[in-house]
Amino acid sequence: MTAPTDAPKPASTVLLVRDADAPARGLEVLMVRRSAGMAFGASAWVFPGGKVAEADSDTAWDAISSGSYDDYTRALRVAAAREVFEESGLLLATRDGATLNADACAAFDGERGRVEEDPGRFIGLVRDAGMRLSLDQLAPFAHWITPSFEPRRFDTHFFLVQAPPAQIARHDGREAVDHRWIAPADLLDMRTRGEAKLMFPTRLNLEVLATFASAADAETAARAKTIVTVEPRVEDRGDSKVLVIPAEAGYGLTEERMKNVMG
Repeated sequence: MTAPTDAPKPASTVLLVRDADAPARGLEVLMVRRSAGMAFGASAWVFPGGKVAEADSDTAWDAISSGSYDDYTRALRVAAAREVFEESGLLLATRDGATLNADACAAFDGERGRVEEDPGRFIGLVRDAGMRLSLDQLAPFAHWITPSFEPRRFDTHFFLVQAPPAQIARHDGREAVDHRWIAPADLLDMRTRGEAKLMFPTRLNLEVLATFASAADAETAARAKTIVTVEPRVEDRGDSKVLVIPAEAGYGLTEERMKNVMG
């Protein structure tokens, strides 16, 4: 999983969704707010996620995870599950065939910081606790590559998963300083009012999520869609510059003024 220093770094991001308490409200998505001191996306509301670590490529994951994948795909999915655990405390795993409940997850809360510091600890945690990562529950949702002009570039695979129903999210207080379950449309409204900072890919994927009536509908659509890689490019439009993305990506727009991309 090593890559040239100038190549985008593989990363995984997870859209954790659940049905709102009131059916008319549709679905909610788990969002975390990044620390103001982060080098990338400071203070932005994001989906849990991060870079793929070398330990995520350990072939020993095959024996303690669901699904059959090539090494690269498995590493992306392991990274997705690990980052969810680090940033929200949720465990996308089963034990004795059952999804973990809130008490079971809370027992591992003290390991989150240790795994963040050393991702290689995650496989030991899962194995020693008799768990299996539910990698097959992750449905590919989108694929974005940071534009070539950016100094920090990521090759990010977005996954959607229905959140474990009996678990309670808790932000880590380090990379993630806040969290909330929120209807996608509500967070988009907060951005419009200047109350929330969203990165461009986050905003567009929230707009897609807002079209679904339930978490199950979102998962069904994700599993049926063809993923189109989005690597935005910059073009001139008169006196302004715009970021351009392919129409076939299905976001309902193909360009955005650079001044509107972040915020």
